[in-house]
Amino acid sequence: MELTVRTSAGAYPVLIKRGILQNTRDHLPITGKALIVTDSGVPAQYAKTVAAQCKAPFVVTVREGEPTKSMDSYRFLLQKMVDYGFTRTDCVIAVGGGVVGDLAGFAAATYMRGIDFYNIPTTVLSQVDSSIGGKVAIDFGGYKNSVGAFYPPKAVLIDPETLKTLPPRQIANGLAESVKMAATCDRELFAMIESGKAEIDEIILRSLQIKQRVVEEDEKEAGLRRILNFGHTLAHAIEAENAMQNLYHGECVAIGMIPMCSHKVRPRLIAVLEKLNLPTKAECDIEVLIEACRHDKKASGDQISVIFVNEIGSNEIKTMPFSEYETRIREALA
Repeated sequence: MELTVRTSAGAYPVLIKRGILQNTRDHLPITGKALIVTDSGVPAQYAKTVAAQCKAPFVVTVREGEPTKSMDSYRFLLQKMVDYGFTRTDCVIAVGGGVVGDLAGFAAATYMRGIDFYNIPTTVLSQVDSSIGGKVAIDFGGYKNSVGAFYPPKAVLIDPETLKTLPPRQIANGLAESVKMAATCDRELFAMIESGKAEIDEIILRSLQIKQRVVEEDEKEAGLRRILNFGHTLAHAIEAENAMQNLYHGECVAIGMIPMCSHKVRPRLIAVLEKLNLPTKAECDIEVLIEACRHDKKASGDQISVIFVNEIGSNEIKTMPFSEYETRIREALA
């Protein structure tokens, strides 16, 4: 399966095929040095398999987790490229999840004003969502993705075989993003996930087709791309306050979607989330969550901009009084 994502900087292929990791050299036109960036949570064999197919590979392993998306890690990758004598004819390859993709992509975007970047996502979340769209970033000053760029990869290779090493919780974490896209854009995909009979390869493809359509129409987040933020305002607040639960991003998104849908959609959404073993409640202080949402960038004065799902497979970008938003959160999380 193959998609072609078109951007202002040109088009790039997204290849979805089992076993493609073993044939990297057939799909990535790498002739110079390659900085292969992975993290400690990714099976080392994945990066080694890619390295074995490169002419001059340099594998760098960073620590697993969101804190790695930092200025220190960014500086570390830049220093490695300087030490290894990288030039503008060399490249960076990310082998891992969204953290690795964001960090490696941002380093590639800024080293010598930009060198080639290839993404090989190995988690469900990165395969269905973050691997395409061209957003790369690091966290800074206590804010997520506050320093970054729009920098599309030259190619994305997706091997569903890499998901076999993931624990069930990580699978569900990634599928939350597919539920998000299905709820807002594709009722057939939602029904497939709902039935429990959908193959992961098909879920990946259909999720990426949704994101492809959105990012091609709104590459720089001027409007339509905001629908990808369904559930994310509350999710970000939960992420900031959920130290006791230690929830993953997709798990927070699962909870965040619930208040932002109609009463007829909500039971169906909750049933799907529960079937995937995703949380539907947050063990956080609701007052703290509401205050965090009030300071979200999508809030302005007494109003907040949200993505709302009235019918499965459709969405509405609407501005509502913050008091209504607050009521919805209290009702959904009570």
